[in-house]
Amino acid sequence: MINKVVTNVQEALQGVKDGMTLMLGGFGLCGIPENSIAELVKKGIKNLTCISNNAGVDDFGLGLLLQGKQINKMISSYVGENDEFERQMLSGELEVDLIPQGSLAERCRAGGAGIPGFFTPAGYGTEVAEGKEVREFNGKPHILESALHADFAIVKAWKGDTAGNLIYKATAKNFNPMMAMAGKITIAEVEELVPAGDLNPNEIHTPGIFVQRIFQGERFEKRIEQRTVR
Repeated sequence: MINKVVTNVQEALQGVKDGMTLMLGGFGLCGIPENSIAELVKKGIKNLTCISNNAGVDDFGLGLLLQGKQINKMISSYVGENDEFERQMLSGELEVDLIPQGSLAERCRAGGAGIPGFFTPAGYGTEVAEGKEVREFNGKPHILESALHADFAIVKAWKGDTAGNLIYKATAKNFNPMMAMAGKITIAEVEELVPAGDLNPNEIHTPGIFVQRIFQGERFEKRIEQRTVR
């Protein structure tokens, strides 16, 4: 069995260059590959196209890359809690392709499954549908959406083994499994790294065949994006 472990985040991100397209798992601050994002900030890589549900918050997650003007284009579904994301989008500094959340998830999944495109009713009659083919199914109009791919998919998992098999924890699963399938090279950072064979095969969410590099993160912050109390 191939050992896919790399020693650290620096080795994991070898080959990531200016102008590349990256998929980054996570939803808000849940399940984001924070060690990898911090290293991308440190490396100063520019002109990135980032595919992610949203861009974290101003001082954490992809918000850090936005602060450094390292992202040229965001393909996402939600501006959310990130004021800098909103400011750059409205000022025209950042190219943004906003996609309905379910369509974004399916476009990533389709990329990993080898499906070039699919029809969906989501977005019909809005700006989302502009320039896209429309067909009618069961009396309802659908628009054609294309699959998404990336040079690198960077995901975060709770547990992983040396063969690259991954288990995500609760809602941190979110976009990670479909993005892990859609990168030419997939990098997984995990909270706990175990020997191959230690994971229950019935509990594995992403098989190791989709993962090329895996490492154990040095630190993980359990931040709450927006605290809601009664």
